[in-house]
Amino acid sequence: MGAVTASIMFHFVSPSYAFEDGITLILLLAATCFVIGLHLMNAPPTANHGNRLSAVGMAVAVAATLALIAHDGTITTTGWLMLAVGGVLGSGIGLYLARSVEMTAMPQLVSLFNAVGGGAAALVAIADFVRLAGIAGAPTIAARISVTSVLDVVIGAVTLSGSIVAAGKLQGFIPSNPIVIPGGRFINLVLALALCAGTGYILSGANSDITLIGIAIAALVMGVIMVMPIGGADMPVVISLLNAFTGTAVAMAGFVINSLGLIIAGALVGASGSILTKLMADAMNRSILNIVAGGFGTGDTASVIGAGATGQVRSVGADDVAIQLAYAQKVIIVPGYGLAAAHAQHSVKELADLLEKRGVEVSYAIHPVAGRMPGHMNVLLAEAEVPYEELKTMEEINPEFPRADVALVIGANDVTNPAARRPGNAVSGMPILDVDKAKSIIVIKRSMGYGYAGIDNELYTDPKTGMFFADAQAGLRAIIAAVKTLVGVD
Repeated sequence: MGAVTASIMFHFVSPSYAFEDGITLILLLAATCFVIGLHLMNAPPTANHGNRLSAVGMAVAVAATLALIAHDGTITTTGWLMLAVGGVLGSGIGLYLARSVEMTAMPQLVSLFNAVGGGAAALVAIADFVRLAGIAGAPTIAARISVTSVLDVVIGAVTLSGSIVAAGKLQGFIPSNPIVIPGGRFINLVLALALCAGTGYILSGANSDITLIGIAIAALVMGVIMVMPIGGADMPVVISLLNAFTGTAVAMAGFVINSLGLIIAGALVGASGSILTKLMADAMNRSILNIVAGGFGTGDTASVIGAGATGQVRSVGADDVAIQLAYAQKVIIVPGYGLAAAHAQHSVKELADLLEKRGVEVSYAIHPVAGRMPGHMNVLLAEAEVPYEELKTMEEINPEFPRADVALVIGANDVTNPAARRPGNAVSGMPILDVDKAKSIIVIKRSMGYGYAGIDNELYTDPKTGMFFADAQAGLRAIIAAVKTLVGVD
């Protein structure tokens, strides 16, 4: 007992250990900021505070890491120069993207961030493994290092290539419909066997950096083959899944280089991303395995008027819509990706303000997969200063639809399709917004084209539904003008 006490006292009295312990405490403080920030991001009113607190935590973690490197004294002047250049370039690119990327393109940006995170984590593992393998007369690399290195490289490389493909699909550089690669599953099986063989070879005690690089190349190919067959309907879930992969890869990199900060931050991202992926898959009534298998959804390519639902459709104009909205008591607005693509969030806020001045109760129905990623629609409407209390989740708003005089659907498709209540189609079992239970329904849409799932939306042929064929922005501006004329507002 005395020996243990003496050891602990030496640990804290020694200047070197005291400094390292101080850094560890600072990293724990940064990790606490991450945890609290993540919790605050659960609710729109506190999301901004959570984001700022997480940013402070990251700044503290970076500063602590730089202090530890400086204290170690092993880094050269060239090394410091490389760190400085990398920091300036990375910060500049990040600042530029944050200010220039539009909200509609945020999912693509998240995919690119996933790619960068996964790729960086894989490079950390490769670099450390190559360094250890190149030491003359080095003993066999410890299993703790070799196992986590292989896991880091596999997960990170899959995330890198898969996220680039996902970003390309979302941006339109790659067709968003499922692209089935001939023999893809057989190729993936062969690659998986090669990964197992390479991993076994490394774990047998071979300090083979060439084998690890080969594993990385195989994982890169697997990432491409995995994401290419996945259609646009499943892309929000894929983004969340790849985000979880990024966190897991970062945590593995932390184990490789013995970094507490990386382990905690990576574990947080991996865990939260996994939970979000499961929640989103449930919201679409899809299993994650089914999504990864691919082949679902037609993507988001433009459709022509006349395509899609084949039943009787009732077309309405701006004046018809204005009359219904202006004299309603309760209106529920259902935003979808069409609203985001048309940059119409400010117009819908203006329309809501106009109605509220007439005493109309206005609320917004937010489906879990509205837009292209979790929270996308919330952030978009918050940007237009829509009150947080008016943003209702699916569970909150569904009981209110029977009381609504008008449900105004703007660019939303599959999440409003009553066909989900019947078996035997692409959206069967998917929880939907009960828009068809409103007394009257107005749908603003450019055409009768399909949504991501590639099937007719039965809501459009409901006798209570009026189709206002227009771009979301142009349609809302026309409705606003008609309401103002109707009620005598300039």
